[in-house]
Amino acid sequence: MIFLQLFITFFQIGLFGFGGGYGMLSLIQTQTVTHHAWLTSAEFTNIVAVSQMTPGPVGINSATYCGYAAVHNAGMGEWYAILGSATATLALVLPSFIIMVLVCRVFMRYMDTLVVQSVMAGLRPAVVGLIAAAALMLMTPENFSAPSVNPWQFWISIIIFAATFFGTKIMKINPIKMICWAAFAGLMLLY
Repeated sequence: MIFLQLFITFFQIGLFGFGGGYGMLSLIQTQTVTHHAWLTSAEFTNIVAVSQMTPGPVGINSATYCGYAAVHNAGMGEWYAILGSATATLALVLPSFIIMVLVCRVFMRYMDTLVVQSVMAGLRPAVVGLIAAAALMLMTPENFSAPSVNPWQFWISIIIFAATFFGTKIMKINPIKMICWAAFAGLMLLY
């Protein structure tokens, strides 16, 4: 039963998740943490962190890890958890594959029409909203703490966030370098 639920859930996310992987994160979190309760908020945060560090699109990586964790948390064995990974990944990718195969020829023929241009213009704000929702959903006590709970962790998190934002947006530093420097800063704070 969980495999069918995984397939349907991630197929829907793949079908309606505009904006790439980061745009899908809020949909994945809502479905896996809130709606189905397959994962805890802390587990999802860890999955997003690992998904960002591993090669490949963050949405697909998150689906892979969520499928594995959901089946594993349901009490099934290792091989079933791997099958859960494959199910969630396939379900997330399948809508895009089908749509691209069906729409590619039509889009290339009609991409300069007013209707298609209007649809694309309407999707842009929705994509920005989904990415902003993903960023806000990751601002949890597990990631930033709170000034009243752990002021050191809170302010250090804010400083690293501000430095990374300033470095990538204002100074135009390569985001990969900023990720490495932020990871180094996090490691230094462990000691």
